[in-house]
Amino acid sequence: MFPPISFRPAFLSYFTKCSVMYYVQCRGQDGRQKNTNFPKNSHMPRIIADDKIPFLKGALEPYAEMIYMPGNEINRDILMHSDALLIRTRTKCNESLLNGTRIRFIGTATIGFDHIDINYCDKNKIIWTNAPGCNSVSVQQYISSALLKIASENNFQLKNKTLGIIGVGNVGSKVEKFARAIGMNVLLNDPPRERAEGKREFHCLDAVLSESDILTVHVPLNMTGEDHTFHLFNEAVFRKIRRNSWFINSSRGEVTDTKDLKEALISGILGGAVIDVWENEPSIDLELMNLVSIATPHIAGYSTDGKANGTAMVVNSISKHFHLPLADWYPDNVPSTGAPVISIDCDGKSEDEIIREAVTHTYNIVEDNDRFRLLPSEFEKLRGNYPLRREFSSYSINLIRGNSKARQTLKNLGFNI
Repeated sequence: MFPPISFRPAFLSYFTKCSVMYYVQCRGQDGRQKNTNFPKNSHMPRIIADDKIPFLKGALEPYAEMIYMPGNEINRDILMHSDALLIRTRTKCNESLLNGTRIRFIGTATIGFDHIDINYCDKNKIIWTNAPGCNSVSVQQYISSALLKIASENNFQLKNKTLGIIGVGNVGSKVEKFARAIGMNVLLNDPPRERAEGKREFHCLDAVLSESDILTVHVPLNMTGEDHTFHLFNEAVFRKIRRNSWFINSSRGEVTDTKDLKEALISGILGGAVIDVWENEPSIDLELMNLVSIATPHIAGYSTDGKANGTAMVVNSISKHFHLPLADWYPDNVPSTGAPVISIDCDGKSEDEIIREAVTHTYNIVEDNDRFRLLPSEFEKLRGNYPLRREFSSYSINLIRGNSKARQTLKNLGFNI
C-alpha cells in the first residue's frame, strides 16, 4: 500500500532516484548495458571524479557510486563520506582538502603528480597513483610540430642542429627518438638517471645550455631537494644559454621564472620560445605570451590517445585497489580520425619537407597558437573543449614517388607505411 497522500511526493522522488541510480549503474551514462556480475552484498565505493576526465563516464558505474564535478570545485565537504578521488591537475590534494575525510585512494589521469601532497598521503595511508607515460607520444607529436614549424619559419634545417633535452623520462625519451630520426644531434641532461645508470650519454646542464641550438624541457616540478626544478630556468641559467638559441617548455610553468624568461627574450639571449605551460595557470602572463613565438594553453599532451591512456591507467589502478572486475579496461569509444590516410607527392621535396607535411597533417601547432592568442582568458575552456587529435600511429602514409629515407624516418616515428 502507498503511504499517506502527503508523503507520496517524497516517496516517488526517492523511488525515481533509485531507479535512475540503478539505470546508471547497470547501463552507464551512455545508456549501454554493462557487466553487472559484481557481488551485491559488497560495499559499493563512493568515488568523486573530475568531470573533464575523458571516456570515464560509464566505466565504473556498475561497481561504484560515481559523482562528477569540475576539478577546481572538489572540496572537503564532498569528500567527507567518499572513498576515492579521480582527478586531473586542477585539484590540489593536500591536507586542507583531505584531512578528516574518508578518502583512501587518489588517482590522477596525468603524468605529473605535483598537485598531490604525496608525503601527506603516505603518512596517512592514502594510496595514490598517476599515469606515467600516458601522453608521452602526444608531447612528442607537439614538440615535433613545434620544431618543424620554427625551422621552416626561420629558414634552417633541423638536421645537424643540436637539441638539448632537459629531463629524459617517458616524454624526453620520445622527443629524443624524433630528434635522432630526423638527423639532429642530441644532448641529454637527467641527473637522477645519470646517478642511477652512470654517465653514458648524459651531460651536465652547463654543457647542454652552452652547446644546444634548441632546448626543450621535460622535467617534473620538484619544489625542494637535490633535484629541485622550481625556477630551474632563472636569470643565472639563461645567461649560460648559447645566444639566439630556442627555448621550449611543455613540462610545468613553475620550472621557469617568468620574469627572467621575459628578460631573456627581450634582451635577445633567446632567439625565440615555444611555451605550453605557464606560471599561475589559468591566469597567465600576457606580456610573456606576446613575446613568445608559439603559445598554447597546456595542451601538449592532449591527444585523444593520451587522454584515453591516462583514463585507462587510473581505472585499472582503482579497480585493482577495490577489487573491481575491470582488469585491462580501455575505452571502446575513442573516436577515429576523419582522414587516416596521408598521400604525399615526394617529387622535388626534401626529407624535411616530407616529414613536415606528414606531421602537420596529424597536428598543426599553429592552430592551437591562434586559438589561444584570440581568447587567452578562455584558458580552461580551450583545454576542456580541445578538438580531436590522434597520434602518428593512427595514420597511414602513402608516399608517391617515394623518398626511401623519409619512408624509414616516418616508420620510425610510428606512422603506418
